[in-house]
Amino acid sequence: MEVFCMCGIVGYSGKRSAQEVLLNGLEKLEYRGYDSAGVALALEGGIHVVKSKGRLGVLRRKLEAENLPESFCGIGHTRWATHGEPSDVNSHPHSTPRVSIVHNGIIENYGPLKADLLAKGVTFESETDTEVLVKLIDYFCCAQPKQSPLAALREALAMVRGSYALGVLFREEPDTIYAVKKESPLIVGWGEGENFVASDIPALLKYTRRYSVLEEGDMAVVKADGIRFYDAFGKPVEREVLTADWDEEAAEKGGYPHFMLKEIHEQPAAITATVSPRVENGMPDLRIPELSDEKLRSIKNIHLVACGTAMHAGMVGKTAIERLARVPAEVDIASEFRYRDPILDPDDLVIIISQSGETSDTLAALRLAKSRDVPVLAVVNVVGSSIARAADYVLYTYAGPEIAVASTKAYMVQLCTLYLFAFRLAYARGRLSEAETRRLTAELLRAGEVIQPRLADCEQIKYLASRFVNTQSCFFIGRGFDYALSLEGSLKLKEISYVHSDAYAAGELKHGTISLITDGVPVIALATQKQVYEKTISNAKETKSRGARVILFTTKDVVVPEGVADYVVRLDDYDELLMPLQLIVPLQLFAYYMAVLRGCDVDKPRNLAKSVTVE
Repeated sequence: MEVFCMCGIVGYSGKRSAQEVLLNGLEKLEYRGYDSAGVALALEGGIHVVKSKGRLGVLRRKLEAENLPESFCGIGHTRWATHGEPSDVNSHPHSTPRVSIVHNGIIENYGPLKADLLAKGVTFESETDTEVLVKLIDYFCCAQPKQSPLAALREALAMVRGSYALGVLFREEPDTIYAVKKESPLIVGWGEGENFVASDIPALLKYTRRYSVLEEGDMAVVKADGIRFYDAFGKPVEREVLTADWDEEAAEKGGYPHFMLKEIHEQPAAITATVSPRVENGMPDLRIPELSDEKLRSIKNIHLVACGTAMHAGMVGKTAIERLARVPAEVDIASEFRYRDPILDPDDLVIIISQSGETSDTLAALRLAKSRDVPVLAVVNVVGSSIARAADYVLYTYAGPEIAVASTKAYMVQLCTLYLFAFRLAYARGRLSEAETRRLTAELLRAGEVIQPRLADCEQIKYLASRFVNTQSCFFIGRGFDYALSLEGSLKLKEISYVHSDAYAAGELKHGTISLITDGVPVIALATQKQVYEKTISNAKETKSRGARVILFTTKDVVVPEGVADYVVRLDDYDELLMPLQLIVPLQLFAYYMAVLRGCDVDKPRNLAKSVTVE
């Protein structure tokens, strides 16, 4: 089964109102996508559960109506349905009188476990795999009443196959949360006289920036006065305490109507934060001593592996690497790479690209590369993420928190990081002179300045969105870098505005795609690369002659022949190699304004989650 989800978990033990901490934390995780929500609160006499289908506002009103006494420990969850439809009964937490749990992931053998429990007289109310787990834990609590909750939990988990991040609350220990991680991300937050559990950093930022990442198989016992860690073998261990370089304000809208628009406008700052620390005396410096110039010279082939938007960044990276360094490079969708038995050599390099550092298929691709003794370089945005910890080398992108589901600034800094890598690789291998390396690095450093006018004046893009707001389909075409940008522009448009959109290599139009062109359909033609400019213009004319309305994105210095385009968007002069950094901004804005005008939920599009952490 393949399920696209990233539910939210929050836990709290401390001195504040657990109800308020949980609701606030869940609100900060709304961007992950959900269809229901719930909390379990430790109260005198037992655990009280309140949950509901729908948005968090529904849950908040139910809690207010119950007027519960103060609780100082609890767990909360936002659910994206996998097993069982969205409903109150299928929502988390799932509970018995003794234990309550919240769960991200999939219990693969829940069918046999449920059958075994039914044979023992256990009853079920929901259709979920999570209820099977809570009933299994409860069964071991009852079967051996003298054993500790910790022992019962371990005994139950020993029977489970699958992936999970768990928050578990026992009636016997109303001040304690058990947090368990297996192939699904989970962190704990450190406070003063209070501690936290969460599936992502934004849930913590109102209260603390100090956190620890649970490693594979870890269990954390979280109380108000401390946190204990145990590894997969039950051995007590220490885990590093990290400090988030974000604050709560960075995870807020800051006066913008949507996170997506804020994040588009944050791109110049993200470029500076990512590029500047990796430039020394005008030269690119990866700041990875182990990835020396000597090591770079020994690389035979490069495999860039990612999903979605990150894969589109990889396509730009591939072209830059091959053009500058003349090293063969391939781009793979992670879910395909891991199953096609790729040909890998220990002298190759696999570059894994992921905003969250937790993408399930990408993480599996990394493990495959490691199993073949191929070194892995990770390009990720989250310090301490699973991919960052598993890779041999890491290049962090300093985009800060990206809350909108549609990635914008994370994509931008992925591009910048791949360009820096390509520059250093080409220089190390003698393919770029020092002078040319310095020139390209200087051009990259001023990328934020170059895109600023695109952000300051959006009127033409707003106008174009208003002209095509009612279109049913849209097509993007381009060649080379422009084809990679066509794919990303098309993805942005369809994921947030729900307009059917496809992107094609412009040269492929005549091989079948042109049959889809009908009167009035918009065709967005990207033509920023001089070598193939005339060919792309010719392809645009072909669509125009069949009734398409052509929006042409090109540079200021070219002459556009009469009758080729209905609308022309001119980009400022910039190095052609780096033009994707400028071109992507109006494409992001076009998708954004289309979605706004169509009344769509820009930050949380339907059926999508920010990250995909289960298969």
